[in-house]
Amino acid sequence: MVNQVELHPYFAQPDALETMKYYNVQPEAWAPLGGGRYNPFENEMLQNIAAAHGKTIAQVILRWNVQRGVTVIPKSIHKHRIEENFAIWDFNLNDEEMAQIGSLDLGYVGEAVKHFNPEFVRGCLGMKIHD
Repeated sequence: MVNQVELHPYFAQPDALETMKYYNVQPEAWAPLGGGRYNPFENEMLQNIAAAHGKTIAQVILRWNVQRGVTVIPKSIHKHRIEENFAIWDFNLNDEEMAQIGSLDLGYVGEAVKHFNPEFVRGCLGMKIHD
């Protein structure tokens, strides 16, 4: 089973990831770069990590999610960005870098579906959407 949810440094959802791991559900990130809402490309800490690895900030963020066990399918229509998004397999972030990126987490700040709310999940499980 795959659960596609919002997962990026500004909404890291560590509890949701642990729950999915417990139930053998593969997390997949939508908006893995933050959906353009948080300006990660202007973040000095992310710039420093990217420079240390000779990578772009986008590559660092994608790698961060992959190292957390998250499937990422970033959207782009630009060939050079698509190629860049694939070039994340030749480096690893260390524990300190992973923690630094995770420290950007703002928690739940949107109006998205509250899949982490047990009552909401039970309600969804009781719905019949087709025969």
